[in-house]
Parts: sequence; C-alpha cells; structure tokens
Amino acid sequence: MSHFTRSMLPAAALAAALGSALAMTSAPAHAGEQAKASPEKCFGVALAGKNDCAAGAGTTCAGTSKADHQANAWKSVPDGTCLKTASKTSPTGFGQLAAFAPKPRKAG
Repeated sequence: MSHFTRSMLPAAALAAALGSALAMTSAPAHAGEQAKASPEKCFGVALAGKNDCAAGAGTTCAGTSKADHQANAWKSVPDGTCLKTASKTSPTGFGQLAAFAPKPRKAG
C-alpha cells in the first residue's frame, strides 16, 4: 500500500462511523412521525367485501361486508381522515368513528 492509501483508510473509517452515528440519531424522529400516522377505524367507508376485521352483525371478519358503505363495517384509514372520507350511508355523508344507523334510502 502506498503512503497515501494508508493515510486515507483511517479518514474513511472515521467518516463511515460518523455517518452511522448521525443516521442512528435521526431514527427516533422518524419513529415519532410514524406514530402520528397511526390508523383509525372508519365505519361506513368500506366497499362490499373490502372491510377490515371485526365488523358488526352480518359480518364475521375481513372481507365479509355485504354492501358498499355498510354502516357497521369498518376500514383502517390514516388517523384524522375518517371524518373527511365520503360515505353514502352516513347521516353526515362522511365516515364515522363508530358503527351507526344508516340514513334512510330515498325512494326512486
């Protein structure tokens, strides 16, 4: 090895160690961001057969809802988005954080 190569090896090792240390210190901040985006159960937004597990009466688990926007079937959505997601059966027209009685269907 040349003198130049031998003097560059410690510098490269130091740079790699420093880079690893910096990457590790940013991990907790990233984990905190993920915690903010936790999912919430949103009732009345799942399409038929696309609900997540543990829906209400008439369903047994994931994928068993019988109708689009079924009032007792839920879907996981990003936290804070449920009440902004459209639902054709909800009295408010948006998803709900709990099962609900569907609004009456219009005749015609």
